Amino acid sequence: MRTSALLRGVIAASLAVSLTACGSAGPGTETASGGGDIQVWAIQDAAVNPIATKSIDAYNKASNSKVKLVTYVNDAYKQKLQVAMGSPQAPDVFFNWGGGNLAQFVKAGQVEPLDDLLGKNPELKDKFLPSVMDVGKVDGKQYGLPMLGVLPVVLFYNKEVFSQAGVQPPKTYADLLALVDTFKSKGVTPIALAGSQGWTELMWLEYMLDRIGGADKFKAIAEGKDGAWADPAVVKSLGEIQALAKRGAFGTNFASVNYDNQGASKLLATGKAAMHLMGTWDFSVQQQANAAFITDGKLGVVPFPTYEGGSGDPKSIVGNPSNYYSVNSASKGKEQAADFLIESLASEQYINGLIDAGQVPAVKGVGDTLKSKPNADFTTFTYNLVADAPSFTQSWDQALSPSVGAELLTNLQKLFLGDITPDAFVANMAKAK
Repeated sequence: MRTSALLRGVIAASLAVSLTACGSAGPGTETASGGGDIQVWAIQDAAVNPIATKSIDAYNKASNSKVKLVTYVNDAYKQKLQVAMGSPQAPDVFFNWGGGNLAQFVKAGQVEPLDDLLGKNPELKDKFLPSVMDVGKVDGKQYGLPMLGVLPVVLFYNKEVFSQAGVQPPKTYADLLALVDTFKSKGVTPIALAGSQGWTELMWLEYMLDRIGGADKFKAIAEGKDGAWADPAVVKSLGEIQALAKRGAFGTNFASVNYDNQGASKLLATGKAAMHLMGTWDFSVQQQANAAFITDGKLGVVPFPTYEGGSGDPKSIVGNPSNYYSVNSASKGKEQAADFLIESLASEQYINGLIDAGQVPAVKGVGDTLKSKPNADFTTFTYNLVADAPSFTQSWDQALSPSVGAELLTNLQKLFLGDITPDAFVANMAKAK
């Protein structure tokens, strides 16, 4: 899902603060051990950068070190990092999305494993939610530590529309299908879908496969195992979501609805749609664009329904587990970089800063703190959902290579429109590289 840009916009909307730690030039060739700075590269984020800066300032003051935050806009960051890694201009610590994004650097031998570090500091390892830590692993080794909040995909619904129809939110997929028919009969679009962007449709396939076949089915795809795309659970999942579209679950013009202009979110808020499957960042989108929808208590949220006869754990979730900090294996200041991660990411100052910015940190035991903050019902629901999840599957278009991810979204849009069959989808993806 293209949520890196969304996340920046959403967090900025929830906390309007000035950017205090921007940088336009790359780090020097020297690192801390050579008398220079420990460079921490990240994306410009008006809400999060000041939190990171305060954490860095506190660390520098306590340790007399020279850790420095250098930030870039999203697209420039990706290009800059690709070019810099493996060169003397590379950062010591770098922001990444975990999964496939991190794996490319690991496979190039450019990332330092953190297992020894965590072994020596078990309190740090135990600090984070296990399902989120797993996305910072590559081939069983830990290469990234969570540095932002969790963003699972959930099913939002309009409480007023449900009340008027005399129905309850779905607990099973059969419930969902019955609701589709009910709302269609009342002239309400059952489910808002910004189908002009494939990543919004991807959430449906992610959850269907997770519920029908279990998390291991996508794991096989991500690992590039032969025949993984042709697994019967994948084909069945594709058939289910195509049937859902043909049933009229998303209305007749979903292909023209856009997410970036709050199109789908507005359909839900105005009662023109009853449900909306989206990442938890949509709560902040609604806060900004349709505030009364929240303040009037009309926005509801539940987990994705269970699937009768499916092999997946109904508590498993999909979405964006977090963003991560990793250490450059070529850094001359690896020890200081690792020490910075230990002291900063698990500090009360950093964690509380994330909470005050409207985020739900990937940290154990923050539930009580969230209860005393604004929007406690929603943030504690999000936290408990992730804390109880046996697995947290990363958004497929982030977990896969960019080229395969692009092919996936193209074929998914065709599937929703009925232009290709599930078998054709599988055949196309089996050839994607």
